[in-house]
Amino acid sequence: METLPHARSRKPAPSHPGRTPALPPLHAPGAAAVPPLAPRTPATGRHPVVPAGPPGDRRTPPAPGRLDDVVPAPEHVEPDPAADFTLPADVVLRVGPDPAARDVAEHFAALLRPATGYPVPVTEAAPAPDGVLTLALTAAGPDTTPDDPGAGRHPVRGSDRAGDLALGAEGYRLDVRPDGVRLTAAAPAGLFHGVQTLRQLLPAAIESPTPVTGPWTVPGGLLVDRPRFPYRGAMLDVARHFFAVADVLRVIDLLARYKLNHLHLHLTDDQGWRIAVDAWPRLATVGGATEVDGGPGGHYSAADYRRIVSYAARRHVTVVPEIDLPGHTNAALTAYPELAPGGVAPPPYTGTEVGFSHVEPTDERTYAFVADVLREVAALTPGPYLHIGGDEAFKVPADVYARFVERVQQIAAGTGKTVVGWHQIAPAGHLDGRILQWWGTKPNDPVTAEAVRRGARLILSPANHTYLDMKYAPDTAIGHDWAALIDVARAYDWDPGTHLAGVPAEAVLGVEAPLWTESVTSLAEIEFMLLPRLPAVAELGWSPPQAHDWPAFRTRLAGHAARWRTAGITFHRSPEIPWPAEHDTPPTTADLTTGDSATADRATAVPTQTRPDRAADTNASPT
Repeated sequence: METLPHARSRKPAPSHPGRTPALPPLHAPGAAAVPPLAPRTPATGRHPVVPAGPPGDRRTPPAPGRLDDVVPAPEHVEPDPAADFTLPADVVLRVGPDPAARDVAEHFAALLRPATGYPVPVTEAAPAPDGVLTLALTAAGPDTTPDDPGAGRHPVRGSDRAGDLALGAEGYRLDVRPDGVRLTAAAPAGLFHGVQTLRQLLPAAIESPTPVTGPWTVPGGLLVDRPRFPYRGAMLDVARHFFAVADVLRVIDLLARYKLNHLHLHLTDDQGWRIAVDAWPRLATVGGATEVDGGPGGHYSAADYRRIVSYAARRHVTVVPEIDLPGHTNAALTAYPELAPGGVAPPPYTGTEVGFSHVEPTDERTYAFVADVLREVAALTPGPYLHIGGDEAFKVPADVYARFVERVQQIAAGTGKTVVGWHQIAPAGHLDGRILQWWGTKPNDPVTAEAVRRGARLILSPANHTYLDMKYAPDTAIGHDWAALIDVARAYDWDPGTHLAGVPAEAVLGVEAPLWTESVTSLAEIEFMLLPRLPAVAELGWSPPQAHDWPAFRTRLAGHAARWRTAGITFHRSPEIPWPAEHDTPPTTADLTTGDSATADRATAVPTQTRPDRAADTNASPT
């Protein structure tokens, strides 16, 4: 088993000897379970990408792009240049009676209204002769279903009913014709992902918070799409530096844009405890009052956390809470000394070293604490996963560590959740259904491979490809380099299905891109570290292997600069991406404006240049 420092440290991490009962491998749900669609149609030409002007600018958006100018790359595309659809001012969004489908339709209408200035009513009424956007659930079949208000209006092209049903809960079909657009899916999540595709197919000015003159044209043809892996996510460390609810909502919006469906929140660590627990109130009031470099810290109340979870659920993003155990617990020990070895409270910690803290694994009070915390967090979390951490407990003997993990796994499973832990828990006794999050840097880990043979599934987060706290280049002003310098090409240049030796593709549940925040202090810096690398990881998780094409990806990604700037999103202008020339000059303001969450959660403007030496390495967006 590889031993290496985590994103949190450069110290070597010891491995733990484990037990290896022989169990059959557990296959990831959805992996290789549906027949392949026809190959993705390659691009044969492009329209130039022209950036939108600043908010309020009424210049005409560019001509429509191609139907396959989408990130992540769709599985099957049949362009039809003669079938472009232009939204009329009286465009209507039709949807069936299913409340979840209507919620997706209302979300889409809210995305369209600010830039177009159109009212975009959402209705179940009969369609007008043209100018209709139809969203339909087709669980009973794509052509005739009680929930399909557009049944029979647009004949299905390029696929059959069985093919539609094979798309699963997150797949969708998008049929664009001159008289309307029809988006169909078997479940609301598929409709939502289809909406994100439609959003990208509209001109970049659709991101404007104020009206921009059209035309608003969607390229014509048929697009059929579904994800490769069921788990696609990112992690935000709110323990090293605390981030307000509005910042977390902004991150959720970024994930949803690129069809990522899980947000892993690293809620506890040495520097701070970020979730209120009624049974142990000082965890938040005392343990949450610190952060790296001595900042004020903070924590989420139960209401705050519910707000995050609810906001994510509307965007079909599942929140995965992490309570890191038995190490990374200095904040908890400061609040409750009886949990510490010897019962002595350590002082608050605001540095960035790791491996020095742990709860007392031989005291029954520790397990009462663990049970109370996991029970309360699980009760607040509707999603199926509960992350128990498990890494870098350097001072706990291997046999004691294994017994601790085995007991905590049972406690977590007793809450009704599926146990997730960092791959250091691999040697501990297997629990049916458990998931290991692998963050190694060498694709040969016999201990993890053995855990897979015993039945574990994997979320892959190779630190040298997906750790988004790593610097882009040596001169990046924030971040680390212990795992690698990760530019966009490196984030894209690996295959989750074949990356780890001895692990079959069907054991891979998906991918996740973690962002540790020792050096990340603001929303602008979060966005800067996520973009443009996050879409690269998203494409690896969503698109079929045959669609992974670096030259094509970098060209498609370049078109998103105008979208990010128009939406007020900070990003790094990575030199390996052929950004449009209009973006060569940095904007004159360093403030952020609100993005997708503007209507519900208006974020406070955040200064981009929190450190003087960041100025040359950022591309802040105009207000």
